[in-house]
Amino acid sequence: MIWLGSQHKGDRVLKSLLDSLLAEAHIQLEPFQSEQLIQLVQLLDKWNKAYNLTSVRDPKEMLTRHILDSLVVSPYLQGQSFIDVGTGPGLPGLPLAIVNPDKQFVLLDSLGKRIRFITQVCHELKLTNVTPIQSRVEDYQNGPKFDGVLSRAFASLADMLQWCSHLPANHGKFYALKGIVPEPEIEALSDDFAVTDIIKLQVPRLEGQRHLVIIERTFNQK
Repeated sequence: MIWLGSQHKGDRVLKSLLDSLLAEAHIQLEPFQSEQLIQLVQLLDKWNKAYNLTSVRDPKEMLTRHILDSLVVSPYLQGQSFIDVGTGPGLPGLPLAIVNPDKQFVLLDSLGKRIRFITQVCHELKLTNVTPIQSRVEDYQNGPKFDGVLSRAFASLADMLQWCSHLPANHGKFYALKGIVPEPEIEALSDDFAVTDIIKLQVPRLEGQRHLVIIERTFNQK
């Protein structure tokens, strides 16, 4: 009974912290979505002990560095279908799928343990808008075309665009989650692509800068 009490207390601590972070970020969610985010953190913490899915060990820190860091991208997504390349343990794809049940997300990673984790999360949280795929991005050639290609700590902009150029639809955008604005990477982009927006993201209680770099093919520019 002591263990159960401690578990419930931990649940309350995480929920209280998540509520505070969401309020600070001006994000409004349904109660069941907040509960799913808590469950996601708890599953990540449980699996992390055996499979080393993330270097972040503290569930409270996961809320800031993984969950909120993913959610702040949500208002800028345009379209209905997205692929998260090099998703790792489902970041930012899983949090974004939870808060956007009307959108579809393919989560792509080459490591089986990460895809097994994502599959288990989808099962336990009953997420029907997530498709986990184990593949290297350059080998994933025959899938659908997407409205948006997401990457978080995946590669340089040039490498991302080279490896993922086959993924977006004609109107599709690339969404790269970065720390500081990667000026050298932007300057090195080929003429085939153009940065259409750089958005400074506000992540509550997270040290350092966060930016979202949005890129389109130049032939989409009017």
